[in-house]
Amino acid sequence: MKILVLGAGVVGTAAAYYLARDGHEVTVVERHPAPAHGTSYSNAGLVSPGDAYSWASPGALAVFLKSLYRRDLGIRVRPSLDPAFLSWTWRFLFQCTEARAHANTDVKLRLALYSRQCINEISAETGIDFDERRRGIVYFYRDQKSLDAGARHFRYLAERGLEIELADRKRLFEVEPGLAHSGDRIAGGIYSPIDQTGDSRMFVTRLAELATARHGVKFLCDTAVEGLDIEAGRVRAVRTAKGPLTADAVVLSMGPESGVFARQVGVDLPVYPVKGYTATIPLEDPALGPTMGGVDEDRYVAYSRLGNRLRMASTAEFNGFDRSFRPDDFTRMFRSARELFPGAIDEKKAECWAGLRPMMPTSVPVIGRSRYDNLYLDTGHGHVGWTMACGSGKFLADIVAGRTPDIDPQGLLPTA
Repeated sequence: MKILVLGAGVVGTAAAYYLARDGHEVTVVERHPAPAHGTSYSNAGLVSPGDAYSWASPGALAVFLKSLYRRDLGIRVRPSLDPAFLSWTWRFLFQCTEARAHANTDVKLRLALYSRQCINEISAETGIDFDERRRGIVYFYRDQKSLDAGARHFRYLAERGLEIELADRKRLFEVEPGLAHSGDRIAGGIYSPIDQTGDSRMFVTRLAELATARHGVKFLCDTAVEGLDIEAGRVRAVRTAKGPLTADAVVLSMGPESGVFARQVGVDLPVYPVKGYTATIPLEDPALGPTMGGVDEDRYVAYSRLGNRLRMASTAEFNGFDRSFRPDDFTRMFRSARELFPGAIDEKKAECWAGLRPMMPTSVPVIGRSRYDNLYLDTGHGHVGWTMACGSGKFLADIVAGRTPDIDPQGLLPTA
């Protein structure tokens, strides 16, 4: 079967790899000059089932409302009359009950655990290098109150299959000696030994090269998708800036733009862009840096050790499709870096970046056949797209092939 995959980020490229491995003729269409130049260009680098707890929850609702008038929080909401934003917010509020938070977390964790397995299978099969580290991730807190609250969330995940260790400050520093110089700023945390880290851009770039060499996948870059032509319940053609493209099936994996294109053809896909900021900084003294990934839960700052680089990420900002950034957008993460790893970096050497994450109100992506016979969705992965991409790609390939997926599909398939 001839398949067009729209989007060459980590989600689209992983889907293309699995579909081509099944024997399909796959072409990936990307508006940027190369794969992984959009959302997947830079992120925290965490492959983190430990981050599977749903954003939409009773606690998140309070933070969401505070963010309407406070800029010092890790979540920023700039109110807008954009109908897509208003619709997304309304749906998000309906997910902020304990019952819905647990239901969404269950689906998110199921896919995250499966996807971690898929990433490691691809790594073993292909031997591609992407600065991966399989040492775990530490999620730490700066006071006992927040540690107790965080521990309740992690216990919920542990009851559903995530291996964790509750660690006091002494034990946390034994697990992650890179934090030992932070002094008494940390009360304790959670160690998730099966979590891991890696550079998603390196992964996508090398997987795209391998998929082309081994499986004949074609990448049409510098090719902007303009819309879909629908006829008799099917996608007849994909309109691009370079002319129409036809195929037997189309996969929509366009990150934050996915919702816009889906709505044009009547598909209810409430994906909304959420901006995040990252900084990639060479380690001046690698011995003073972290040995694994981590999340400063009270500062909303995450980081990874990528070779001899420190990748830091922070903030979830609702501001439409704005990708701009200012120096003060990175203040929180640089302050955290100085406190946690004194002497390890020179922030003046940082490569700063801002990008958009495709967020669903449920925090759960949508994967499978849409209302149109030959249009498939693989999008809406939010801030954990790197974690969930490979599992999503394999899940989608099973759906396209008519196979029973390896994991329970409940909660992942499109409903409209």
